[in-house]
Parts: sequence; C-alpha cells; structure tokens
Amino acid sequence: MQLREEQLHIDKRRVQRGEVTVHKEVVTENKNIVVPVLREELVVEKKDLDASMDGDEPSEPIRIPLREERIEVIKHPMLVNEVEVYKRQVQENKAIQETLKKEKLHIGNPKKVRVFKK
Repeated sequence: MQLREEQLHIDKRRVQRGEVTVHKEVVTENKNIVVPVLREELVVEKKDLDASMDGDEPSEPIRIPLREERIEVIKHPMLVNEVEVYKRQVQENKAIQETLKKEKLHIGNPKKVRVFKK
C-alpha cells in the first residue's frame, strides 16, 4: 500500500496591480504686487508783483506736457522644477498559511490480532 501526502510548491506570477495616470495641470494663482509709479503734476504758484510792472502783456497759451509711468505686465513661462517619474521594485515578505493532507495507515480491530510495526 502506498501512502501519499501533499507538499507545498511555491510559485509566483506577475499580475497587474493597478494603474496610475500622471499628468500636468495648470492652476491659477492671483498675485498682488505693489509697484511704485511716478507721475507729474502741474503746480501753479501765484506771486505778488511790483505795481510798476505792466500787466497788459498779451498772453499766449503755454502747453506743458505731463507724464506718468504706466505699469506693463509681461508674463513668460520659466522652468522651476523637473519631476522624474519612474517605477521601483520593493521586496516584502508575505506569510501564507495552507492546510496539507496526508494519508495515514489505520489498522482496524487491533485487539483481536497481534500487529507488528516496523
């Protein structure tokens, strides 16, 4: 009579665990910046004149240009980060538990018959 028992044979296979999508997203951010600007103002000062001066001179209009600084915003893309995306393998130990079967010899009614085991 042959007795058999189960033995473990461990094998591994690679399966897809999941999938990750990597993409870029543009987000907006409001920046508040205080920029000092210059502007010219016209100042008119009135001075008292001597009475001896003649005030009947014909006057022509005088044109005085007034200038100011205006803010120009120029935006340009600038490389600030570089992101590297890659996979790596990590090894871990996993405990498994399995129930094994094995055949044992049973001798029926051993009281009536003398049995020798070798």
